[in-house]
Amino acid sequence: MFHGAIALQAEPFTSMPGHFRRPIRTAWADANCGGAPIDSFLEGPCFDTEGRLYVTDIPHGRIFRIDAGGDWTLVVEYDGWPNGLKIDHDGSLVVADYRRGILRIDPATGAITPLVDSAHSEGLKGVNDLCFAPNGDLYFTDQGQTGLHDPTGRVYRLTPAGRLERLLGTLPSPNGIVYVPALRHLFVAATRANAVWRVPVMADGSISKAGTWLQLSGGIGPDGLAVDEEGGLVVAHPGLTVWRFDAFGQATHYLAPRGGHFTNVAFGGPGRRWLYVTESHSGRISRVQMPVAGVAVRGPAQSGPASSEPTSSS
Repeated sequence: MFHGAIALQAEPFTSMPGHFRRPIRTAWADANCGGAPIDSFLEGPCFDTEGRLYVTDIPHGRIFRIDAGGDWTLVVEYDGWPNGLKIDHDGSLVVADYRRGILRIDPATGAITPLVDSAHSEGLKGVNDLCFAPNGDLYFTDQGQTGLHDPTGRVYRLTPAGRLERLLGTLPSPNGIVYVPALRHLFVAATRANAVWRVPVMADGSISKAGTWLQLSGGIGPDGLAVDEEGGLVVAHPGLTVWRFDAFGQATHYLAPRGGHFTNVAFGGPGRRWLYVTESHSGRISRVQMPVAGVAVRGPAQSGPASSEPTSSS
C-alpha cells in the first residue's frame, strides 16, 4: 500500500514558549501518558479567517492562538481537557472536551456555553474530535478509554436544531473525524484498531455500510485527519509519520523523518496549501507544503445548546 510514496520534508513553525510550559503531573497524563509529568499535549489545530492558528493543550485546560509569525497568546484556561477544536463562522470556538463534552467558547471573553454534556441522561465516555458538515450538522467522536478490549466508542451527530443522534456505538477508540462533502461520508480514525473507517451518510441523515477504508500498521494508530480538494485523506499516525492517501486509499506522500508523536493536522496558509502538524510530546508545530490544497473546514453557526435527549440511536 505504501510503495512509491514520496517523502516530504517539514520545516519548524513554532514551539510552545517556555513560560507556558508546565512540567507537572496531571490526572489526564496519569491515564493517558503513563503518569509522566508532561508540560503540554497539543491537539486540535484549526485556523480562523485571519489566518491565525488555534491549538488546545489537553492536560492543562488551555487554548492558544498563534499568529503568522509563530507568537503565542493564551486565549482561555479553564477546568477541562480540551482536545478537538473547530471555529464556527461566527468566530466562536467549538471544542470537544474530554471531561465536559462539547462546548462553545467565546475567544474574546472566555465565556463557555455547554452544547452537549450527556446523551439520553447517560454520561459521555470522553469526547475527542469533531467536524462540521456544510448544512451545520456537527459530528463528534466519543472515545473514552475504549479499544479492542472494549469496542464501544461512539460517533454522534448534533443538528443545528439541537437534536442529538448516536450514529455508531461499536468503534474501538474513535478519534479524528472529518466529513467529505463531495462523497457524503465520514472518515473516522479507529486508533486502537489501527484503521480508518469510512461511514456513508444517507440522504435522510442515517448511516449505512460502515467499513474499514484503511488498515494501517505500526505506530500507535491513526489520530487527526484532514481532507484535501482531490478527496485525499491526510492521517496523523503518532509514533510513525503523517500520511497522505489519495481518493482510492493509496499512499502518495509521507512526512520524513518518521517517528514523531504527530497527533493532529490542519491545512492553512496561502490557498490552504500548507499542512500544519502538532507534535504533542515536544510542544512543537511543524508545517509542510502539500501537493494538493486542503478543503475549508468551518461550518455554519449552530442554534443554541442541545437537548441531552437523543431522538434516535443506532
